[in-house]
Amino acid sequence: MSPGPSSCAALRGALLNWYDAHARDLPWRRDTDPYRVWVSEVMLQQTRVETVIPYYERWLTRFPNAAALADAEEDEVLQAWAGLGYYRRARALHSGARMLRERHGGVLPDDPDALRELPGVGSYTAGAIASIAFGRAEPAVDGNVRRVLARLLDRAEPSAGELRELAARLVDAERPGDFNQALMELGATVCTPRAPRCGVCPVAAHCAARAAGTQEERPARKRRSAVPLFRFAAARVEDADGRLMLVRRPERGLLAGMWEFPQEPLAEEESPIPAAERAARRVLGQDTQLGTGAFLGDVAHTFSHRKETYRVVEFRIGEERPAPAGRWVAPGEIGTLGVPAAQRRIAELPAPREGASGG
Repeated sequence: MSPGPSSCAALRGALLNWYDAHARDLPWRRDTDPYRVWVSEVMLQQTRVETVIPYYERWLTRFPNAAALADAEEDEVLQAWAGLGYYRRARALHSGARMLRERHGGVLPDDPDALRELPGVGSYTAGAIASIAFGRAEPAVDGNVRRVLARLLDRAEPSAGELRELAARLVDAERPGDFNQALMELGATVCTPRAPRCGVCPVAAHCAARAAGTQEERPARKRRSAVPLFRFAAARVEDADGRLMLVRRPERGLLAGMWEFPQEPLAEEESPIPAAERAARRVLGQDTQLGTGAFLGDVAHTFSHRKETYRVVEFRIGEERPAPAGRWVAPGEIGTLGVPAAQRRIAELPAPREGASGG
């Protein structure tokens, strides 16, 4: 049963009192500057708080406002994001900052509809920015809030519209930003997916699932499909000056626009050396003298929806070779480009012992 007006008021007060006493001291809660709120909300999408904190602090040092972000080159933005994952978020922030410069004088608008026009900003992010930064009484339903509301209602599979309607009725008109953050905090620290701490929950008296004993079943868990594994041969080509060959990924799709070592899909029983050689020649030309490839080892990386393994082969070329499809980069410069974490680990693999080959 959905709570009535008096119950909503009591729930609201209990939750805000708990938040005032127990909220974690997080860097993005110390300043309600709209740009900082926007950055934090985008970084926190599908990423743990502990992981985000150092990235958030470094990002603001490098891009302290929307104007600085709009002026930056894409490679600089992707490099600052490297290791945080879901790189489309960085690209959305970058293009969003440029949109703000063109349409809003470099300032985030306070209207949720205008906020939703920014790349990568949906209903949740628009509601979070509007409520936290501008004091607008807008709901903000993320994964944590969805779980809290589903338990309050005792719904196994509540619709998005049902949850948003309840969140809109609950949000506190005087402290909307604090209220939305309190719901998120409750879901993150007390109303957890497994073993919720109902004994210390400030709104347990209002929770229909707690009353029914179904709190661990709400909302119903989605069955996860098996994560597929993809295998690649990666060519780490080094020239006479010690520079490494990188190529840019396509502008759309996974890790769009970032830099990586030339690579080739690898069949289950295929040796990585000929596959890596094909990848290298595709960039440097078929007549390139690559010499004997040396297998360096494997680098594994797990995304949310797939796993990848790179079987790394090193080639050293003595001649200076143009690479119109790629870019020669000194090892010390890799950190200045948008290079994904797995590719940086490929660059860091130790060189093979003299005479080593195979794989």
